[in-house]
Order: sequence, then C-alpha cells, then structure tokens
Amino acid sequence: MAATPQKPAAATPRRKVSRHRGEGQWAAGHHTPLNGNEQFKKDDDGLNVRTRIETIYSKRGFDSIDPNDLRGRMRWWGLYTQRKPGIDGGKTAILEPEELDDKYFMLRVRIDGGRLTTQQLRVIGEISQEFARGSADITDRQNIQLHWIRIEDVPEIWNRLEAVGLSTTEACGDVPRVIIGSPVAGIAEDEIIDGTSAIDEIHERYIGSKEFSNLPRKFKTAISGSPLLDVVHEINDIAFVGVEHPEHGPGFDLWVGGGLSTNPKLGVRLGAWVPLDEVPEVWAGVVGIFRDWGYRRLRTRARLKFLVADWGAEKFRQVLEDDYLKRKLVDGPAPAEPSGRWRDHVGVHRQKDGRFYVGFAPRVGRVDGATLTKIAEVAEAHGSGRVRTTVEQKMIVLDVEEAQVEPLVEALEALDLTAKPSPFRRGTMACTGIEYCKLAIVETKQRGATLIDELERRIPEFDEPLTININGCPNACARIQVADIGLKGQLVLNDKGEQVEGYQVHLGGALGLEAGFGRKVRGLKVTSEELPDYVERVLKRFQAEREDGETFAAWASRASEEALS
Repeated sequence: MAATPQKPAAATPRRKVSRHRGEGQWAAGHHTPLNGNEQFKKDDDGLNVRTRIETIYSKRGFDSIDPNDLRGRMRWWGLYTQRKPGIDGGKTAILEPEELDDKYFMLRVRIDGGRLTTQQLRVIGEISQEFARGSADITDRQNIQLHWIRIEDVPEIWNRLEAVGLSTTEACGDVPRVIIGSPVAGIAEDEIIDGTSAIDEIHERYIGSKEFSNLPRKFKTAISGSPLLDVVHEINDIAFVGVEHPEHGPGFDLWVGGGLSTNPKLGVRLGAWVPLDEVPEVWAGVVGIFRDWGYRRLRTRARLKFLVADWGAEKFRQVLEDDYLKRKLVDGPAPAEPSGRWRDHVGVHRQKDGRFYVGFAPRVGRVDGATLTKIAEVAEAHGSGRVRTTVEQKMIVLDVEEAQVEPLVEALEALDLTAKPSPFRRGTMACTGIEYCKLAIVETKQRGATLIDELERRIPEFDEPLTININGCPNACARIQVADIGLKGQLVLNDKGEQVEGYQVHLGGALGLEAGFGRKVRGLKVTSEELPDYVERVLKRFQAEREDGETFAAWASRASEEALS
C-alpha cells in the first residue's frame, strides 16, 4: 500500500529579534541613551555649559545658543527660558518649544535650608531691580526666582551672587536640587536636632560635582529636626526627619520616594535611624542608587518614586546597606505627630536663646526687588541680619529682641507683609503660572491674590487652618494633591459654552501622619471667574456641617459630593 504523501511543513514565521533595552538603568548595563534628554547629557555634562554662557552666549546673544544648551543644560545653572507673552493656555501643548520660548530667562537662586543674610537678600533685590524688571518670587522650595533675565547679563549676575556666597548651581536640571531645611534650624526652642551641618556638608561635597550631575531626573532633598515636620518630607525623593531614638538619642528617620506631579506618591519610611554625622554618607548612597538604578527610558517614569514603588522599602534598604554603605543601618522610630497644625512658622515665636523670630506672609510668594531690599533693611534694624525663606512661600526674620518685636511687625505691615495673616493669606500658595511658565495653561499668582482678598471680605470670621494651592498645569509645583483645596489649572467650558481658564478641584489632601491625596469629585471643574463663589460655598458648608475639632480635610473625606460641588 502506497504511503500517503505528506504536506510539507509550513515554514515557521521568523520572529523579529529586538534587544531588550530595559529601563535604561546603568547598573543593569543599559548605557545607550534612550531619549533626547539622555543623549544631550551623555554628549556633554550640564555643568560644562557655564563656560559657553560666559565666553560665547553672553557675548553673541540669545540667537547664538545651541538648542540642547538652551532647553537642556542651562538648567544645571538655574536658567529656564520663560514663556513668550501673549500665548494663551490652549496653545501650551500644541506649539513647538521654539514657539513658546521668549528671549528672556527665569533664573532660580539656590538657597539651601532657606538661609539668607540681609546682605545676600539685598543683593538679590538689587539684581532684581537692575536686571529682572523688579520681579521676584519666593518658591515653595525656599528659592527666589527672578524673571526677564537677558543672557548678556548672566555672568555679571553670577559674579554678584557668588561675591556674597550665593549661587544658581544645580538649581534646576537632572541633579540634586536645593536642599530644603527647617528655616528655624538651630534657633527653635522645641527643635529635636539641628540638621544645618549636614546640609552644609552635602552642599560642599556634592553640589556642582560631576559625581551626581547626571541623574535620571531631578532629585529633591529635605532635612529637618523640627517637631512641626516643616519641610513637607512626605513628598521629597529623600527626607531626614528629626526623631528621638530611645537608646541613641536625637537623629533622623529616613524616608525615600516621595513626589507629586501627574503620578503622586508619598514617601516611605525605611525604618532606619541616621545620626547627624552620617546623613551626608547616607544621602550620597540614596542618590547613588537613583543614578545607577533609576529609570532613564521614559521621562515620565524617571523619578526615584517609581523605583521605590517597584522595589519596596525592604529591598531599597537592603541595596543601600549592602551595595552603597557596606554596613547595616540602625532601626529607629517613626516621627511623632506634628506639634502644630500650621507648619510655616508665621507669627511671633520665642527662640531658645530668649530672643524671638517673626514669620510673615507675602501674597502667594510674590514680592519684588524693591521689597526684598526693604525687608533686608527692616531685618537689620530690628534683628541680627539673618532671614529665612520657608517651603510655604513665606519669610522669617530671626534674632529679634523682645522690645523690637512690635516695631518689626509694624514695619512689615507697612510693606504689606503681615505677621498676623488671615487663614486665607497664610494658607494660599501659587506656582508661577502662565505669566512666565511654558508648561502653564492658566494664570495663578494674581488669581491667588484676588481669591485671598475676596475670601477675607466674604468670610472674615473664618479662623481654621486651611491650605489653598493653585497650580497652572498638572505638574503640581504648588502641591495641589496635598492641599485642603487644590486647584489644577485647565481650560473649562463656562455656562455659555465658551472655553475659559479654570481649575479641576482636589479636596481634603493633607501631609503629616494622616497624609493623603485630595479627593476629586466627578466632573467638578470651576472657572476662574467662579472660583471665589465656589470656595466660599464649600467653606460655609464645612462650617455648618463639621463636627467639633474636625479639620477641613477630615470633613471633605466624608462629605457628600453635593456638599463639595
């Protein structure tokens, strides 16, 4: 019997072989740049651009600047191009970078720990008036930002800042940004531990060093020994939080992986206690992990928070100990509950030396160069010549004798800088907004100032701690997700069907031991014009419905959607 012929086997389709590129982690051997940002950093270290600014760009002008320097490496020296005037928010995501760029810069002055002398403050004020059209904003990371800076003037500005011990080194870029610290470090009566020496050592050893000048993205640090928990440690890449160890005494509890933007995550405790003299070494270990293991393929996943979320606290601590520190860390306690509901140091407070410090509130961080020089004069007349910036866009005058407290408060009031602000002025902060920022969709600073005035007029009896944070885009520079009322700028439709500036509303966010992100009510968006009416309505409902001692955040978490609308 003849065999039945067999059909030839079908050819197996050849699969396209592609080499797995991973997440661009250097420690995994993936050094090939996977996006434009990684490529320009590999081509030339961002710190090197200073020489070109001083020798070429400042002499030949804006049009001579290489695009990778203009929109990349110049950030390593605190420089961003600002938004060209007249471009509405609807075009923010549509236009090319060169269409959004103005020929002027925002310049960020780095102020580690928020520490300034009156001489330094005066120099910033003078630079503002001479080179920045009088502009000046106190940021929520203790820096001062100037606008309208010409590239031709940058070398002279650097000379003046550095002559008084200030700089713009790594104020922006994929580097360790400013180290925020308690603005009353070393002077507060209730301080657990003073972290100033650690901030200074980190700055001296690592800021401006090429060891950490090419990170996957920005890296934010907070160090504070205040029982007020006054440096928003929960939303920093690394934070050292003052605690009292039952056996070893005062030191710091170590947190990693916090950050907001469009994918907010709260930092996690590693359960480790770090003594003051070991903070710089541990800090460098964590930054080293980020440099080596951080995700470099997608910018949207390039923050430390994503690595921490994937690894977990236990693995992160193990890698830190085994591969970077080469030793075990001491287990330690968690921070105690914050000792106060306001963490901004506004008002009059006694120092441990018997003198006083006085915190005061500009409107949403907006000041100007002339005001900064006047603050310096007032601080010299009534204090010792030391001032501080805070992470709430406020300022503090230190070392005030008791007899000088009231004269200082009166002098500040004359500058519209009150040490006795309403909850609205005290608790409202705003990012740069569409006035200068190329990412913004709506205006923020003036909107915040107007909202403060309206609420003070409409609800003068309101006296509860309250935070209202206004952001011009989804990136959360003003910490909208952790505010009592967080306002995320976007274009919305008004009752006529017209597209206008407005906000998505987040309600009931909080930091501290009950930290959490604000609640979003489905479909709740408010036009800029309606904003004062909306906030007044919600706050009056809170007043009517709250239980004894209940905070706004607690009420907002349980309130009906109708009450929040």
